[in-house]
Amino acid sequence: MKLRDTLRSGFEALLGHGLRSLLTILGILIGIAAVILTVGLGEGAQSSVSSAISALGSNLLVVTPGSTTSSLGVRGGLGSASTLTLADAKALESKRVAPNVTAVAPTAQEISTLTAGTNNWTTSVVGTTPSWLGVRDRRMAEGSFFSRSQLSSAADVTVLGQTTAQELFGARSPFGQTVDANGVPLTVIGVLTSAGSSAATNEDDMALVPITTAEQQLFGGTSATSVSTIYVEADSASGLSGAYQETMDLLLALHHINQPSQADFTITTQSQLQSTANSVNRTLTDLLAGIAAISLLVGGIGVMNIMLVSVTERIREIGLRKAVGAAPGEIRQQFLVEAASLGLIGGVGGVLLGLVGAVVLPHLESNPVTISPVAAVLAVVVAVAIGLIFGVYPASRAARLSPIDALRTE
Repeated sequence: MKLRDTLRSGFEALLGHGLRSLLTILGILIGIAAVILTVGLGEGAQSSVSSAISALGSNLLVVTPGSTTSSLGVRGGLGSASTLTLADAKALESKRVAPNVTAVAPTAQEISTLTAGTNNWTTSVVGTTPSWLGVRDRRMAEGSFFSRSQLSSAADVTVLGQTTAQELFGARSPFGQTVDANGVPLTVIGVLTSAGSSAATNEDDMALVPITTAEQQLFGGTSATSVSTIYVEADSASGLSGAYQETMDLLLALHHINQPSQADFTITTQSQLQSTANSVNRTLTDLLAGIAAISLLVGGIGVMNIMLVSVTERIREIGLRKAVGAAPGEIRQQFLVEAASLGLIGGVGGVLLGLVGAVVLPHLESNPVTISPVAAVLAVVVAVAIGLIFGVYPASRAARLSPIDALRTE
């Protein structure tokens, strides 16, 4: 029997039981679509995290405070203490003690409600220095960033992110307008270009002010005397390790700490942030992909079940074909073609459903979905393989039937 005839016979058998074949295909289709979307969500999340970390700046060290311990012995998370000060940041600017450090940008921030006319918006008010713009690798869309003289005089000025500007002023230009923060009127002198957002943060939703203005007029409590983060930019990628060691040694000396293990601050590099975030994403992706793989297994069992039923229903047909000279290999081949066809149709349908999901899901949640052509092709191959693997036993059972016993069966 020619391969063309085998294929035609197999497809005719599937079409002869259309509803049963459709239900079997659905099992594989749903499993493939689930795997495609799960892997796509994982890759999209990694891409989003990479973009968010890259938005921090290049060759960057992020210094954050240590943890606090309450009177009851309850320890807060890293960053909950107030151990970093503006003096620490100024000391790091010294080329004599930190030759591999090119720029330092301390930040202190609080959540505050800004008011512009009848509009108001709650956002992060970030106090920082003029070096923040270069350290964070940001650009101005309109106006200019505040200067050293405005920092020294604690000027009542602010630079807005794109989201904050839009929420407060809509389509109008905010340049030269006034926003009110905690009763302090601030003149908008510039607007940042968009840096995008991730599921966790929106880099465009902020209002930046000179850190002196923040300490003297806007913030209270420990926020008025401490900084929440110090961004340290190394002179190059190769100088990053040197800048790390210089920052560590200087802060330990300033805080009168002898052992690095007892440091009341944490220094994190971009590569560490990237590695941690990707590790979490991979774990979640593997977990969800494992769950999706179970549905594929169920689909494969469905293929085996349907093929066994098909063998039982077609015993007389098998016996007749063997009686007129069909070899066991031809019988096996026909049933394997049917099983592979179920897998192929289910795989292609699953990929198409996954592509539709990749377009729809980003509109329902903030995470993008990345579908690679290699993953799509591999998914179809896996679907066909599942059909073949779970079709081997029914095909072999059909091939082993005795012609006489098959023809006697009613």
